[in-house]
This record gives sequence, structure tokens and C-alpha cells, in this order.
Amino acid sequence: MALTGRAALLAALGSIPVGILEPSWAGIIAVNGPLALACAIDHALAAPVRTLGLSRSGDTSVRLGETADVHLTVTNPSGRTLRARVRDAWPPSSWLPGTEIAASRHEVTVPAGERRRLTTRLRPTRRGDRTADRVTIRSYGPLGLWARQGTHVVPWTVRVLPPFTSRKHLPSRLARLRELDGRTSLLTRGEGTEFDSLRDYVPGDDTRSIDWRATARQHKVAVRTWRPERDRHILICLDTGRTSAGRVGDAPRLDSAMDAALLLAALATRAGDRVDLLAHDRRPRAQVQGRPAADVLPSFVNAMAPLEAELVETDSRTLVSTILRSAPRRSLVVLLTSLDKAPIEEGLLPVLPRLTQRHTVLVASVADPHVADMTTSRGSVDAVYEAAAGTQAQTERRRTADQLTRHGVHVVDATPDTLAPALADAYLALKAAGRL
Repeated sequence: MALTGRAALLAALGSIPVGILEPSWAGIIAVNGPLALACAIDHALAAPVRTLGLSRSGDTSVRLGETADVHLTVTNPSGRTLRARVRDAWPPSSWLPGTEIAASRHEVTVPAGERRRLTTRLRPTRRGDRTADRVTIRSYGPLGLWARQGTHVVPWTVRVLPPFTSRKHLPSRLARLRELDGRTSLLTRGEGTEFDSLRDYVPGDDTRSIDWRATARQHKVAVRTWRPERDRHILICLDTGRTSAGRVGDAPRLDSAMDAALLLAALATRAGDRVDLLAHDRRPRAQVQGRPAADVLPSFVNAMAPLEAELVETDSRTLVSTILRSAPRRSLVVLLTSLDKAPIEEGLLPVLPRLTQRHTVLVASVADPHVADMTTSRGSVDAVYEAAAGTQAQTERRRTADQLTRHGVHVVDATPDTLAPALADAYLALKAAGRL
């Protein structure tokens, strides 16, 4: 029989007998049998995955930008040592980009009948609830040649709270509040506030605060000092409609509004006022009412955490009706919304008189600093057009604010970095003037 290929070449060289070159199962088994046997033994010695006990503990909430540690306890009830790689899966927004693999993968060895604790460190990049996905475990034998793999569902949720970056402005506003409240030597007169005491007149005092009877008795000009009234009701309303979804800088307008609302809530509770929260677009999305002062801030951040702007037009009529039901007595209503022309003129203005007749209304809005930068563009045709567009946008915004002012509304329009302190200052100004 003629031989071809490699067999013919080897036969011609006389290196090996021709029969050995014939493929046979015996040769394959002779070569691979030991490896297959080793794999089978390795697989048999790998600890089972399905019988493992898994449980969680650790943080249940974290502020955006901070880290949370979630512990996964692995219990090995079998009689074999567990040598495993573990993947603790969470949503992608649970970590900074590019860090997921290092943070979610673990290697662990658990002797028979013992347990080990693994820690997964989360650093969420978005507010809201982050819920754990499946835990995948790959159990290896002692030789590392074969493995068993399985998944377990181990529920756990971490709520990512608003960061409250504006809390750095709180000490300075509290100092101003102490001045208004008479805890320092400087007392500010406010129309309609509570009478506190008399002091000597100093240049710059409002002449309407002079007490003429006391002046006649003392033979020197005396003025009344006033203590701002306490226990006023503040209702903070977050517009969660489509305009709040627009991003200014690195965050949606809604996030900047939340930060301003938290600073105002912290300040107002320290002033002795009652503060409630309402988030609304076409319907109420969150509501916090009647909480004691110590519980206001935790309740606010917990209610705000899962809120997202809805891509729908805010129903101003329903919003005003909800406000009037939530605040039956005279209150300060702080509406954090957009100053865009269409939503204000077509939505809010027609129903605004119902609100201003009963309440003091303050509208706060997030301004885009990029628009101000556009107005300074020069040097090319495109830059001039950009400057014209920025100027037109600012003009429309001021015109909208003027319309609200003519209806008796106080307006705060500021960039994301300055909105929170500007809103706090507006609140203090109203309190000093006795408008609350």
C-alpha cells in the first residue's frame, strides 16, 4: 500500500514503524488519560457551590460621592475546602468608571465548616437606590484544573443620598440668624415681628423704630428692637418636570435645586420654623409633612434620594391645588423651578393669583453660567451670533422674573454654586422684614 504525507516520509527515513503512526483511541487515551483523570479528581474535590450559605451586612445608605462598604459572608457547610473566585455584581453606576472589575471580584479560601467575609466597596455616581445583582461563585479543585460554577441571589439595597454640598454655607447663615434672633448685640428691626427690648439709637437705624415715649422719659433717643417670629410654616416645592432634567455643568437642575432646598430646610428648622417638602410634576412624587425639627433633614434627604426628573410638562394647576391643600394657613411657599418663558407664562402665571392671595411665594431657579459666558464672545461671526443668543436668553429670563415680581413673587435666579446661599439669604431677608 502506497504511503503518503508525513507517514511516508517517516517510513522512508526508517525512524518508527509505520503501524504506530496509524491514529487509534488507545494512543489518545494513553496521552490524555492521566490529564482526564486529574481533571475528574479535581472536579470531585472542588467544594459544591449550591450548598454555600451567603448573607450580607454593611451600609444601607451613603451620600453621593462617598464610599459604602457592603459585606458578603460566605459559609462553607461542606466537608471540602472552598477555593473560589467570587463576583459580587452591582449596577454599573455603583462605581467610578473603570473600577468595577477590581471592586467586584474577590478570591477566597474557606475551610470546611467555616466562613469568611468579603467586602465590596461601592462609590456610586448617581442618586437613588442601588440593588445588588447576582453573586457568581466559581469553585476550583486543589489542582486548579476544573471548577464548579453557580449563582446566588443575595438581596441588598444601598440608598444614595444627595451630597448636600451647600452645608458649608450653614455656619455663616446661622450667625446672621442669631443676629436676627437677638442672641448678639446687634438686633434687626422687622415689621410685624415680636417686640424684644429698647436700646440707644445709632446712626443708620430705621427712624420708624424710635420709641418716642421712652425717648421722652430717658432724654435720649431710644429705639425698639424686634425678635423675628418663630413657628412659621415653610413649604419647599421641587418641580420634577422636564425642565428640571436639563443639565447645568455636570448635574441636572434638579440636583442643584435639592441642594438649595436642604440648606434652606436646615436653616429654617434652626430658626424654629416648620418645614415641609413637596416634589411634583403631573402628580406628587414625594411629600414630607409634620416632622419634628430633628427629623426634618434626614427625612428630606431620604425622600429626595430616588427622585428623578420626569420628561413631562409640569401641571401647574394641579401643583397649586396640592400646595393649597398642604398649606391651609399662611406660609412661605418656595418653588424651585425653571424661569423658562413658556412654562411660566403658559403654566404658572394663570394660576399664580390663587397662590399669592394666601401665601408669600418665592421662586428660585438655576441659571446656566455658560449663558453669561456666551454674552462676552467676540472675534468671529460665530462668536458674535453666540453673544447675541446669550443676551437674548438673559433678556427673556429677566422679563419672566419681572412678570413674577409684578405678581408679588420674590425671585432668586442664581448659578448652581450660588443658588443655595442666595436662597438662604432671601429667606433671612424675608424673616428680617417680618414677611413670614
